[in-house]
Amino acid sequence: MGDNRLVRVAIAAALGCSLLVQPVAAQSLSDRFKSLFGGKSDEPAPNAPAAAAGSDNVDQSGLFCPDVKIRAGASTYAVAAPGKQPIGNDLKFQATITKTARECQINGGEITARVGIQGRIIAGPAGAPTSVQIPLRVAVVQGGVSEKTIATKVYQTTVGMSESGSEPFTLVADDLVYPAPSVAVGDTYIFYIGFDPQALKPEPKPKATKKK
Repeated sequence: MGDNRLVRVAIAAALGCSLLVQPVAAQSLSDRFKSLFGGKSDEPAPNAPAAAAGSDNVDQSGLFCPDVKIRAGASTYAVAAPGKQPIGNDLKFQATITKTARECQINGGEITARVGIQGRIIAGPAGAPTSVQIPLRVAVVQGGVSEKTIATKVYQTTVGMSESGSEPFTLVADDLVYPAPSVAVGDTYIFYIGFDPQALKPEPKPKATKKK
């Protein structure tokens, strides 16, 4: 019990340090991330209060570009050794989201969104593999009393792990297309992002039909 508690504290400390002090490699990755969005500043990943309509969320053409929020329960992706739970000495690695950005373009009544996601992978006591596959889902949701999913898509990126046991990752979802909302509901739209481990599972094979 005591050993497991110490391991969890050590991993939490490593995660905290990695978010505060980024190595040179992570900085260059951040520069690339910004260049994809025309030099715009990144947004912090934590769910900050939504900006008021008519401010930074609306460009000069009047197009509303939704805020990016992390779906509840999908902010971390922890993987354990086979048959184990991702805690204590059985944790192989844990991924977290650290920054987000977004950009919207309208064409013929449709909006094409570019949603950028930055994060970090930390190796656990059980040892991370040489490469890690990260599954992320990006969804456009109309908020309200009853949320309505407008579009959703899964993306994956593979990250090579080094001996340091801490590596950044970047993913830009640049092909999410959805119908342009009316002005009346545009400010209720949200980009929800999060890890989706189910996306890594192979789809079930269709059952063979019996010949009569």
